[in-house]
Amino acid sequence: MTNHRPVALVTGASSGIGQAAARALAATGYAVVGTSRHAAAAAPIEGVELVDLDVASDESVAGVVALTVERFGRIDLLVNNAGVGGAGAAEEVSVEQAQRIFDINVFGVIRTTKAVLPHMRAQGSGRIVNVSSVLGLIPAPYMAIYAATKHAVEGYSESLDHEVRQYGVRVLLIEPGYTKTGFEANAMVADSPLQVYADQRQVFDRIMAASMEAGDDPAVVASAIVAAATDGRPKLRYTAGPLTKRIGTLRRFAPARAFDRQIHRYNELPA
Repeated sequence: MTNHRPVALVTGASSGIGQAAARALAATGYAVVGTSRHAAAAAPIEGVELVDLDVASDESVAGVVALTVERFGRIDLLVNNAGVGGAGAAEEVSVEQAQRIFDINVFGVIRTTKAVLPHMRAQGSGRIVNVSSVLGLIPAPYMAIYAATKHAVEGYSESLDHEVRQYGVRVLLIEPGYTKTGFEANAMVADSPLQVYADQRQVFDRIMAASMEAGDDPAVVASAIVAAATDGRPKLRYTAGPLTKRIGTLRRFAPARAFDRQIHRYNELPA
């Protein structure tokens, strides 16, 4: 089929940030393939073709990339948005559970990226936009495993961007703050809870619920994704919403001890 529009592949497009991004890209003029673990059960999105994808499966990823190239002839933009949350003290998360979270949040990004790169290099252009988090910039008590995955995505993306620029491909990061999605409701709960952390875990749950309630609309993040996809002179990092911008500035310029105290205070941790 002849296609004259740029083609975007968006993972985790059935809800939240991914759904808003798929909708915004379609409105911008992209032919959009959106993915979901259960596409048939997802609400339709105007201008978006929804397909099944499990980012933790090599076979599933290869199949969706091949399907997109066969259907449209190219892939101009990959938005790696699919991910899962994880809550609980680091000691409460089993190694097996941590591996599962990493398999989705980090290795899922690596799988899809490796699958699209040969096509982008062959056509001499393309952008890979990886959805990170404000928690890829700062410590996250009681979300250590999730924060570790986002720190990993940051390092992977920035390193890879240097490798592929010579082929006309850019790898860019989106850094949302807290966003009004079903993130906290769908997060993996630590599978090895310990009584010693129970009280502080309840404090964390309260703080997280309040942060999500006051968070940005997914459309704010979608706008940053569209900017990353379309900027004539793209930058490595795009902050989405005022929180990430403030925290990024503090992390760069505040004295380390002062920043550490602020993290401790915000999370209502014992002195």
